[in-house]
Amino acid sequence: MSAEDRIERIMAWGPVLFGLGFIAPLISQSMQALDVEKLLGIGSLGWGLGIGLSLGLIAKWRGSWL
Repeated sequence: MSAEDRIERIMAWGPVLFGLGFIAPLISQSMQALDVEKLLGIGSLGWGLGIGLSLGLIAKWRGSWL
């Protein structure tokens, strides 16, 4: 497997990685700024990861963020 093939395989998961790497911390920090520490017993990082992963998987499945 060449380096280009590896990059293509990683980039195919770009929306999911973006959801986990950018959206998840953004949601977590927003919840902390709004002083929402736990919602339904789940911490802000858990909510951020769950929402970020969900949005990333939806974007990958649809092929678009919009």
